[in-house]
Amino acid sequence: MARAMGARARLAAAFETSYGSPPPSGYTRLPFGPPLSLSAEQPLLDSELLGAGRDPLAPIRDAVTVGGQINVPMDLEGFGFWLKAALGAPVTTGSEPFTHTFASGSWELPSLALELANPEVPQFALYAGCVVDSLSWTMQRAGNLLVAVSLVAQGEMVATASQIGSPAAFDVRRAGHFQGAILRNGTPLANVAEAEITYANTLDRIETIRGDGLIDGADPGLASLRGRIRARFADTALIDQALAGEACDLQVSYAMAGGRGLTFTAHRVFLPRPRREIAGPQGVQMDFDWQAARQADGGPMFTAVLVNDREGY
Repeated sequence: MARAMGARARLAAAFETSYGSPPPSGYTRLPFGPPLSLSAEQPLLDSELLGAGRDPLAPIRDAVTVGGQINVPMDLEGFGFWLKAALGAPVTTGSEPFTHTFASGSWELPSLALELANPEVPQFALYAGCVVDSLSWTMQRAGNLLVAVSLVAQGEMVATASQIGSPAAFDVRRAGHFQGAILRNGTPLANVAEAEITYANTLDRIETIRGDGLIDGADPGLASLRGRIRARFADTALIDQALAGEACDLQVSYAMAGGRGLTFTAHRVFLPRPRREIAGPQGVQMDFDWQAARQADGGPMFTAVLVNDREGY
């Protein structure tokens, strides 16, 4: 009897033309890292009925919820699919390499169809109506760089054979922590030990009464961009900004060979007044739980620029 192995699992994605309708072809195989929790879930409800003795009657099934999290690499080609799903279609300019500019604020987000394959069982789960709820990652000095993608899906269709044809593939060229940099108002931000970034669409599940038990959609709510900067206490630049109540431009970039790479910009970032604590004889650190807002002139709160060899998404 074959047993499912994570090493043999495969993930492929394609954008849907209409919500909840997976296309029959045009999929691309995407890399992912552990853990992956995308799945359908249907809990059981305890019976509340009385009169049958101490032993309970059989439980009944509750509503089906489909969603979960996928950890993906920040790579030059595949990550564009997740940026488009989270922010909307980009504006693409130039020739090879192409520059894809994604911006927050869109009221309409594209939905994805995702197939998760465990071929040795065999089981092929096709998830329809997948919408990105959030992207989140941590910047640090070393280790593997993965982005947590939180998804809300409409439904799961399970089969014993693939339902998507032959997906396209590409060479994975991923960014690492050592390629990351943080700039504040265009100047490298020094003494940063760790940084966290989370962009959220705050999706609203449209949970209507339907015969098939599926949701009608997942509408974007008020977006948010938040994070944390853990900095060594070596100067007062961040404290001075927090006390003044002023905003700054915060940019995170990952530079790769040939001018390729990714750049994320929070255009108007506010800092709180932090608590300063001396925990021991080691260096003193402070945490700044920052949050971003739309630009004063109405421009987007957040932009992401991906430079790669792919012509479009």
